Amino acid sequence: MLNKLLVSTEAFIDWSGRTVSWLNLLLVLVTFIVVVMRYVFDSGSIALQETSSYLHASIFLVGMAYTMQQDAHVRVDIFYARCSKQTKAWIDLFGAVFLLLPFMLFITWISWQYIVDSWSVLEGSREAGGLPGVFLLKSLILAMTCLLSLQAFTQIARNIITVLNVDTGDN
Repeated sequence: MLNKLLVSTEAFIDWSGRTVSWLNLLLVLVTFIVVVMRYVFDSGSIALQETSSYLHASIFLVGMAYTMQQDAHVRVDIFYARCSKQTKAWIDLFGAVFLLLPFMLFITWISWQYIVDSWSVLEGSREAGGLPGVFLLKSLILAMTCLLSLQAFTQIARNIITVLNVDTGDN
């Protein structure tokens, strides 16, 4: 049952990362349009400019857990790369339990009122002609903490299994 839960959670994080990765294409297109409008037509659009910022933030906030799942985040591998599978599991277990999860709790705690205040006024852009959904963008901070916490819990479970050398029937 634990293995099914882990697989389901990892599938959801994989899906969210792959889905949000398509926003990169849209980001390139919007940025191209902004540049062409500015330098070819000597015109601009605050909404388009903000769209590129929103897309960029969305890609990073939602994609963090996927990046962690794929082990593609930035890491200093000077010692880690030479470690055994068991030692790596211990390092990852320690990092998730004592660093990542407390940090996600802290981010949730300090951003909660910030997001609630934004929702209470349905905050929009401060710029005339800007986008109205700033409160939605700010909500992605909580989505990021939830997704990263879910990924941390799956990694904690997987690392405990590795440390204890438990056969989960994955073979």
